[in-house]
Amino acid sequence: MVTIENRDALERTDAHAVALECIVAGIEAAHPERIVAESISTREGVLAVAGAEGDVTEYELDRYEDVYVVGGGNAAGHLARAIEDALGDALAGGVVVTDDPAGTSVVEEHLGDHPIPSEDGVAGARRVLEVADRAGEDDLVVACITGGGSALLPAPAGSISLADLQSVTESLLECGASIDEINAVRKHCSSIKGGQLARRAAPATVATLAISDVVGDRLDVIASGPTAPDPTAYADALEVLERYELSVPETVSAYLEAGDRGEHPETVAPGDPLLESVRVHVLGSGRTALEAAREVAADRGYEPLVLSSRVRGEASESAITHAAIAEECAETGDPISPPAAVLSGGETTVTLAGDHGSGGPNQEFVLSGAVELESDAVVVASVDTDGIDGATDAAGAIATAADVSRTEGRRALATNDALPILESAETIVRTGPTGTNVNDLRILVVED
Repeated sequence: MVTIENRDALERTDAHAVALECIVAGIEAAHPERIVAESISTREGVLAVAGAEGDVTEYELDRYEDVYVVGGGNAAGHLARAIEDALGDALAGGVVVTDDPAGTSVVEEHLGDHPIPSEDGVAGARRVLEVADRAGEDDLVVACITGGGSALLPAPAGSISLADLQSVTESLLECGASIDEINAVRKHCSSIKGGQLARRAAPATVATLAISDVVGDRLDVIASGPTAPDPTAYADALEVLERYELSVPETVSAYLEAGDRGEHPETVAPGDPLLESVRVHVLGSGRTALEAAREVAADRGYEPLVLSSRVRGEASESAITHAAIAEECAETGDPISPPAAVLSGGETTVTLAGDHGSGGPNQEFVLSGAVELESDAVVVASVDTDGIDGATDAAGAIATAADVSRTEGRRALATNDALPILESAETIVRTGPTGTNVNDLRILVVED
């Protein structure tokens, strides 16, 4: 169960309460325990996996000598624990790397760090690769892959050091690059991403169970696709660095340039024969959270409108568009009449300006929306479903136009310093680690 630490202070009106109920329902629906219970079953020695599209794949466990679990991500520990319950005695062991341990009994949980990779993560990724190397042709490797895996499974390639990897990761996160662009670089600085975990596990059968935190649920982007084919190349990684004029360590640029010349192996390309023994199942995503939030809004008597599960771009600019739609609902009844709830998911970004402050994309979204709104009849709420918005201990925020000074709010947005002003207004939403990660969940509640 998700606990809103400061719920009493946030539930100022019915609209605030509805927004919080939508947030809680969305996060809980996307928790691995709930997702596994709804999509995975083991009967008479057969592991049945139902994907998000309704397709069912069966694995006859008696055919395999050993079954291992490997993986990484914010929710990898919780996913591994749920898989332990499903597989029972059929599971031989394994390793996952996470920053939110769930108390597994058979699978080893190795702590790592997010969003900046750490030495602990490197050690954990090394253990994951050791288990993959151990798997043979008659084994089944179940890969638990969730959002956050890109940072939690760092395996620097070649002469790239952890410090180099940390430096390039910080630069990518601060420049406003999309997750696709960020991961194109990270995959080519790694020996585990871009299908390379599957390469290490070959010729074992690999069944990837993924909880997506990326727009469009692209398999190669979720946690940088450790078991998925990679459509990008070294040239794409170099293009991202050039596009954003990033200054990266010499070892990184030299490694990527050498790879572009063919001096290092590429990541696993689509069509590689080793992928014939690999299946990837997306069990849950941002859409999972959105559908649950939509149901809660409707149950509470608010007409729900899901704009999209694929919202991206600058958080503050996206908020302006959302606020405009909510205002139109309030003023004209279009596209839906109040009481209404406008919902969206996806992943927005923040391009940091100079000496920046503290906050994250969801806090910046809420602050920008509150500053732009003309009416107090609209409540703006936005959270990162993993409970960590940017490098803060906040999941996000919930506010109205009356909560913040327009002048002070715009000043804070100019320096990316949303946390202090939202905190002083007692609008910060704190959940602690939630056990899942399907990216942003936003609700704008429009009163009648």
